[in-house]
Amino acid sequence: MGTRLTPERESELFAAVLDLLREVGYDALTMDAVAQRTHSSKATLYRQWGSKPKLVVTALRHNKPVSLAEIDTGSLRGDFHAALSRSDDCQMEKDSALIRGLGHAIHENPDLHQALRELLIEPEMTGLETLLDRAVGRGELRADNPALKYVPHMLIGAFAARQLVDDRAVDQAYIRDYFDAVVLPALGV
Repeated sequence: MGTRLTPERESELFAAVLDLLREVGYDALTMDAVAQRTHSSKATLYRQWGSKPKLVVTALRHNKPVSLAEIDTGSLRGDFHAALSRSDDCQMEKDSALIRGLGHAIHENPDLHQALRELLIEPEMTGLETLLDRAVGRGELRADNPALKYVPHMLIGAFAARQLVDDRAVDQAYIRDYFDAVVLPALGV
């Protein structure tokens, strides 16, 4: 087994993967193209990540270095706003475009869907559950509030619908307003 890549080299590689993904889409992205773009061997890529879906999702995950569970400002609203401030509008637009682009691909590629769930969605869901559990513990939310289980759906819907309904990119102001006007009232805050 070869040596691990340095964190710097890994970051460069992940950035190149995301650039390629934006340029050609998931279906046209190949390990050969990644190897060529990153001056790596295809064998190295497969040895490190095992598959194209895992490499792509790991690159997406690398782009989100802070776990939601690590944020604790003392209020749910503060936690969400702090999480949102960890990204800028440009990065948010790029991330939204990538996720929209992967939306179709996950229906055609079960391995990509599984990798997304395991490496990106489940860790984010766990972090979100931690934020919500803390809010319940502080008395901000009722534990029996039926809207609690729909918070992820509301947030994902906000990201997905912005471009579709308004023909505008997702930005911090929109997500912050959506959270304050829709999510918090649904939770009784």
